[in-house]
Amino acid sequence: MTKEFFKVTDLNKVLEYRRIFSKVTAEDVDISETAGRILAEDIISDTDLPDFMRATMDGYAISASSSYGATEANPGWLTIKGAISMGEIPSFRIGPGESARIATGGMLPQGADSVMMIEHTETVGANNYSPQHIEIYKSIAPGQHVIEIGEDFRKGEMLLCCGQRIRAQETGLLAAFGKQNVLVYQKPEIAIISTGDEVVPIDHTPGFGKIRDINTYTLAGLVKQAGGIPHFYGIIPDVYDAMKQTCRQAVEASDMVLISGGSSVGVRDLTIDVLASLPNAEILVHGISISPGKPTILAKVGNCAVWGLPGHVVSAMVVFSVVVKPFIEHISGLAVSREVKIPAILTRNIASVHGRTDYVRVRLSEKNGKLYAEPILGKSGLINTMVKADGLVEIDMNTEGLYQGAEVWVIPV
Repeated sequence: MTKEFFKVTDLNKVLEYRRIFSKVTAEDVDISETAGRILAEDIISDTDLPDFMRATMDGYAISASSSYGATEANPGWLTIKGAISMGEIPSFRIGPGESARIATGGMLPQGADSVMMIEHTETVGANNYSPQHIEIYKSIAPGQHVIEIGEDFRKGEMLLCCGQRIRAQETGLLAAFGKQNVLVYQKPEIAIISTGDEVVPIDHTPGFGKIRDINTYTLAGLVKQAGGIPHFYGIIPDVYDAMKQTCRQAVEASDMVLISGGSSVGVRDLTIDVLASLPNAEILVHGISISPGKPTILAKVGNCAVWGLPGHVVSAMVVFSVVVKPFIEHISGLAVSREVKIPAILTRNIASVHGRTDYVRVRLSEKNGKLYAEPILGKSGLINTMVKADGLVEIDMNTEGLYQGAEVWVIPV
């Protein structure tokens, strides 16, 4: 007796289910461990940055008004009042007609509002070792070649927002404000289970009718890229009790579970039955209106999202990129994804089926300054199509294919 065929759910509806899953808890980490993590707090500036006027060029700190009218034909003449060492607070002020030697990053003395670049000056004086004056050959404006107090950030300004991913530049900003410890969301623990009597470990030579466990390692790589920590639960045969026991252990120990294989309709596809039998389980989705990846399951077991992914590796990868990754980002605390789509020109016609969202693998190439997307056609069991691909092109469910020459947006993979 065959099972009743699943009813597909619209992709947007599936993505809306993200909101019913809670975020992971937060933890305090050292700033050196923040790269790639998600902030779990707002960071507010407690001071101006910088909190002193500093030079951006080597040269002379002056009042800009002292340079007005200076040209190469009619140079200005300024007295050198002193020199400012890096990291020191100047002990003197600059008046009209005066200057002070300063290096990049140095603190301007009182009375100075700009820096005359050393290239536009020439020292003159009693001797070359102790010059007393400079000639200047250019007029400059107030604020030129300096960073004003608070020009980078003002005291009380929002520096970083809760839910923001920390990149190297954000780490540098945290360091600039002395944030040695930062509150971030924990990395979600993602369990990966492979199912199927035909699947064997990668260190085995598969006999006829057997295949190596590609999906576990492919999914683990995708989990890491999405900011999660993958945990392997091995290969489970198509045996109800064995699968149920493993799923129960994975749910109890993880923030999310990925089950590879056993999501379609068939007498030996046990995933849907096993998930439905778990305590506090609710089947949210059994089938998504996308291709490849239609026979995908989403269940909520307690607060754990459990996915039944297609067994074909390409289908599993597409489903992960389009659907699973946004769920991982949500429970990771990420507020806004910075994922950038790449514009390109389609090199050939692509057919599509009305009523479902299709994802076509494409390879990018550049010609005459333009970027082109070449479709890579092949069955969902052929991993070479993903190896060759640079990204995916989405064909909306209400669109019946795309024509050669159409501008498309490529989702990097």
